[in-house]
Amino acid sequence: MRFSPSFLDEIRDRVPISDVVGKRVTWDRRKTNVSRGDYWACCPFHGEKSPSFHCEDRKGRYHCFGCGVSGDHFRFLTDLEGLSFPEAVQQIADMAGVAMPQPDPQAERREKERTSLLDVMEMATQFFQDQLQTANGAKARAYLRERGLTGRTIETFRLGFAPDSRNALKEFLAGKGVGKEQIEACGLVVHGPDVPVSYDRFRDRIMFPILSSREKVIAFGGRAMSPDAPAKYLNSNETELFHKGNVLFNFARARRASQGADGAGTIIAVEGYMDVIALHQAGIENAVAPLGTALTENQLDLLWKMTPQPVLCFDGDGAGIRAANRAVDLALPHLKPGRSVRFAMLPDGKDPDDLVRHDGREPFDKVLANARSLAEMVWLREVQGGAFDTPEKRAELEARLRQVTSVIADESVRRHYGQDMRDRLNAFLQGSALFRNERRSFERGGRQSGGQRGAGGGRTAAGPTAISERLARSSIVSGQQAVPLLRESVLALTIVNHPQLLFDEYDEISTIEFDNRDLQRCWAAVLNAAAANGPRLTREALIEQLEAEGFGALIGALDQQIRYARLWTATTAAAPEDAREGYLQALALHRRSKALHWQRRELERELAHATEEGDLEVVPQLLRTLQEVQLEVTRLENQEAIIEGFGVLSGRVKGPAAR
Repeated sequence: MRFSPSFLDEIRDRVPISDVVGKRVTWDRRKTNVSRGDYWACCPFHGEKSPSFHCEDRKGRYHCFGCGVSGDHFRFLTDLEGLSFPEAVQQIADMAGVAMPQPDPQAERREKERTSLLDVMEMATQFFQDQLQTANGAKARAYLRERGLTGRTIETFRLGFAPDSRNALKEFLAGKGVGKEQIEACGLVVHGPDVPVSYDRFRDRIMFPILSSREKVIAFGGRAMSPDAPAKYLNSNETELFHKGNVLFNFARARRASQGADGAGTIIAVEGYMDVIALHQAGIENAVAPLGTALTENQLDLLWKMTPQPVLCFDGDGAGIRAANRAVDLALPHLKPGRSVRFAMLPDGKDPDDLVRHDGREPFDKVLANARSLAEMVWLREVQGGAFDTPEKRAELEARLRQVTSVIADESVRRHYGQDMRDRLNAFLQGSALFRNERRSFERGGRQSGGQRGAGGGRTAAGPTAISERLARSSIVSGQQAVPLLRESVLALTIVNHPQLLFDEYDEISTIEFDNRDLQRCWAAVLNAAAANGPRLTREALIEQLEAEGFGALIGALDQQIRYARLWTATTAAAPEDAREGYLQALALHRRSKALHWQRRELERELAHATEEGDLEVVPQLLRTLQEVQLEVTRLENQEAIIEGFGVLSGRVKGPAAR
């Protein structure tokens, strides 16, 4: 019996190859990485004592580096157990829960028709490619040159041009002996009861062939050359070959790239065809795109088949943020251990094509390096712009976070997400100005109700409301206005006092993330002012706009903090080159701190996971590494504290008038 390629692909995709191989071997725990679908064992085909047999779920393949055997699900069963190919297919189909196809003359005929439709699509692709090189395609060629595409890139993606004619493609295919029914079945013409004479679906458009996972052309996307066209981009309609929600543009090529050294196992989902192509030309070949619509569940499954943690890349404008939030809701129910997504948000008004066209891949690599976790995106979405100044509102936030994470189907992941949200919520509330004021009032009430006092009158009894001596001396308790960490103040005030840096270092500056919420809002206003005014933006105009938006007190607090710390490079007195140097030093410190805190969180999670799984062999090393990271975090925090403390003491010597 002959099995269709689509049936074999379906059952292979449903069953991880590790499930097939794992019944016959014992996985090596040290070399195996379950979360990445990467398995090692002693080869079942030849005797060995050290594991050299490698199995990868993402590729659906196995290979032994000792004896050289390799293959897929079916080859493993036929070679190891001596099954016939139909018997191997039967076993995999049973594991997949898919019924074996019954001998069906009609199905066989449809499979032959499907093959012939692929031949028609190949003819259409060659036609469009040829048309791009004719006089009719001159305008399209000029457009592609303006977008920075090279001839090699155009050839790689087989870009073409559909002439502005109602029947050019139809007549070409008819001249090749292709029947009317086949042309219609491929979706290449508009036809139907209300259309007396069918006509070409794609006219006066740059053509992007869309390939299947087996790298056959199954559809097209067309970009209109005329600004008056009703649709800027037009895709093929649904056909026997093409189901839009199940396909990703550049899927096969990106999958190969992700398995190489450059891809490092990552897949990046961007918004459009041109983004994928521009990234490819810049050397980032592991990018895909949905076909003009929001990401679907099936497309997300395709991403997860290639990598356990794809990166979803969205524009930084309102529409991009809304799309990212939809993707958050799409992904949450389907999370599993070792399977998630990350979010890379582009600078407002920029797309990947813009970033790489002039400066190569470096700006885009920086965007990827700052990609946020799914948990962080959930948290930011729920708290951004909200006011939590009453117990009821804080309780509402807590309930909302609990409801959002409750949709996660996997119990273990759901539990860890719940804990992560509780940790974030506790840190957020303890860091809010209102919470600190309530806590300070509570402290005063506790002292009035008979708390023990030391010789100097300070409360010394440890209890739920006790605070440290260092905290008691801080601005949080003493009633002064709370300001951000010193390094954050340096970054922000340097830019406000020297706005030209906004345009000299925009790619770096636009990606800065502040921990202080007031500064986050202020920073958004700074970037908006830069976008509205351009390089002519002056310090005076920026200050005026920030004060109008209610940030005058914050800017004053930053200025006071900086002057007390004697960090003159952030003040107006600094020369531009000195201001830039101070900004770069503060940025390096800021990023180092964030990287260390992220590393500490990841190590803590790995340690918890290893403990739960009983993998006690790796626990000592994780503990040593965690201790080293913690020491580095403490050293960095002490370095900042010394600088800030020195400034405060210096300020006390000379007094505020020293400003």
